[in-house]
Parts: sequence; structure tokens; C-alpha cells
Amino acid sequence: MDRLATFIWIDALIRRVQIGGASAFVVQRGDAHRGDVLIKLAKLDGTAAYLMRTPMSFEADSFDWLPKPCEWASEADVDAYIMRRKTSDRDLWVVEIEDPKGRHFLTENVNGEWVFPDGGPKS
Repeated sequence: MDRLATFIWIDALIRRVQIGGASAFVVQRGDAHRGDVLIKLAKLDGTAAYLMRTPMSFEADSFDWLPKPCEWASEADVDAYIMRRKTSDRDLWVVEIEDPKGRHFLTENVNGEWVFPDGGPKS
């Protein structure tokens, strides 16, 4: 089974973010169909985190997101990491989500844990 094209997945993520009352935008466009995705979560208070999509299994077309979304750092440190990644991977998509609550709006596993559609972890 073919994987969903990256640009379609990103469009859906941005729409979920907008419906949830936050903002999201594409910082860098990568390969439209197979590009890796890095998400920057900005809480708009000077702190941020990032999530990278990583394969959970080489046999299945499933993914997980690491590191944990609650591992907040200074936004400058996160931006420096993202700049290094952008330099080394020209096919990388970078999406920034700006939300004071720090929600990621992902419906996939995040660090091995399923999340609710509101973007927060299950309680």
C-alpha cells in the first residue's frame, strides 16, 4: 500500500490546527510525496519543542513522533536545531505550529502514545 503524499498530510494537519484555534504554516517545503516532516511547536512565550516523524516499524507504514512534546527548550535552541536539519536534508518539510497551550494536533502516535484529535495526549 502506498503512503499518503506528504503535501496532503501536511494540508490536513494545518487544517486541524486552524479548526482547533491555533496557527500553522509551512516554513520549508520538501519532497511533495516522500519528504520527512519536522514540526516545531511554539508556545509564544519564548519556549518551543520539535517533533520528528520516525518509522515505528520497517514492515509497516506506520510512524511515531519523537521526542516527547513536553520537552520544551528555548525557541532559539529549537530554531538552531531546525536550521541544521534544513541544511542537511533538502527534502525536509518544516511546519511550525503556534499555540499557547503547546498542542501538536497530531492524530498519530506521539512517543508511543495515542492522542485525542484536540492535539493533546490521552489522560
